Amino acid sequence: MFHLIGFIIFGAIVGLLARAIMPGRDQMGVVSTIILGIIGSLAAGWLGRAAGWYGPQDGAGFVVSTLGAVLVLFIYNRFTRRRPPRDRDIGRAA
Repeated sequence: MFHLIGFIIFGAIVGLLARAIMPGRDQMGVVSTIILGIIGSLAAGWLGRAAGWYGPQDGAGFVVSTLGAVLVLFIYNRFTRRRPPRDRDIGRAA
């Protein structure tokens, strides 16, 4: 039980740091920030194990988890960014 609570707290801290590092305005709440931190930490651990930096039972460190969360936040912002509407010539004959 305490492992899960620690994981959530770690995810919150990493998510907050990622949001502080990444420029721009994010419309995220507390739960989204925690999920961002957890996904970033898991992604960093997975990439580290795939690259051979970590063993099978090793987790990513604090700095690498934060960098993973920044990467996840960057990807999230790329897919959810609102684009300005295009000018369309609606009554204009072709």
